[in-house]
Amino acid sequence: MPVTLRCPICKKEVAIDDPNLPFCSDRCRMIDLGNWASEKYVISAPIRQNEFEELEDAERSEDK
Repeated sequence: MPVTLRCPICKKEVAIDDPNLPFCSDRCRMIDLGNWASEKYVISAPIRQNEFEELEDAERSEDK
């Protein structure tokens, strides 16, 4: 039995090897993009400056 997921927009099944994954179609992909552009989706809290600096420090130490 092939592995499937559900499209986050219309809830249709999507095969794991579908090129539109996680969406079922370009239509659903564009609906999702429109939701981000119209700020229907938001990130719950902004990153604080000290968290940003910690991430930068961690990246620098990985590069060495």
